[in-house]
Amino acid sequence: MRLRDRFEALLLDLDGTLFRGHDPIPGASEALSAGDSGQRLMYVTNNASRSADAVALHLRDLGFDAHEDEVVTSAQAAARLLAHRVPPGATVLVVGTDDLIAEVENVGLQAVRRFDGVVPSAVVQGHSMQTAWADLAEAAYALRSGALWVAANTDATLPTERGLAPGNGSMVAALRHASGLEPIVAGKPFAPLMEDALERAGTRDALVVGDRLDTDIDGAGATGLESLMVLTGVSTLADLRSQPADRMPTYIAESLDALNHPVADLDPVVPGDGDIADAIADRLRAAPGRAIAVVSVPV
Repeated sequence: MRLRDRFEALLLDLDGTLFRGHDPIPGASEALSAGDSGQRLMYVTNNASRSADAVALHLRDLGFDAHEDEVVTSAQAAARLLAHRVPPGATVLVVGTDDLIAEVENVGLQAVRRFDGVVPSAVVQGHSMQTAWADLAEAAYALRSGALWVAANTDATLPTERGLAPGNGSMVAALRHASGLEPIVAGKPFAPLMEDALERAGTRDALVVGDRLDTDIDGAGATGLESLMVLTGVSTLADLRSQPADRMPTYIAESLDALNHPVADLDPVVPGDGDIADAIADRLRAAPGRAIAVVSVPV
């Protein structure tokens, strides 16, 4: 049985898993389209800068068969989180793109970028390459005056075709330092985005596929799901040395094509039993193209 055939749905990360910036990761689209699995593919992104429709269009341009209703964004999750925590029609100060504003307005809230006098009920912060000092200052004024703070995600970096750029988490860190407060986080590894994806998939029998230990893999663990870490993005085998044993991925593979093969018929890697990075590297060399199973042993 192929690894993917064990699950009714795949919850797929985007940046670092399917593409880097405007460049698709080689072989990724072919891996997802291989065979008729009958699975629901959900494209789950922590990036709140674009609408689901824009994300789907970008994916199609890169060769992926993606549709708007299969895309779940942290902007959507953040907006729904706000709708449950502030009154209908409340004012929300937005630090982010116009697409994040649209998601806030879609749930019946009033989005603003500046305020004068009446303090907004909340501040929502998502990634935007246009965020400037004035935007962060406006948010700091609101937070210090009592506004609720929701961050779409806290990824410190964002994979691009040129390397790792500052992500929304880096901007959140600046505002955290300025306000002395902590945001409520909608994106991975926290539950709101993952639960939205599961609800849209119509099943909890899902495999989380991603490249980051601190978001994708931790997000899977937080929602009780199995995970596949692919070595095409941010996290590396060396990073596993500092990963707690109870927060390891279920499987590790070089690329997405491992979904289309059985898990390697090798002894699982047991965290704490020697150097885990070397152990996994040895197994990956012994079973090219296959995923390696990891046994998580709580410390």
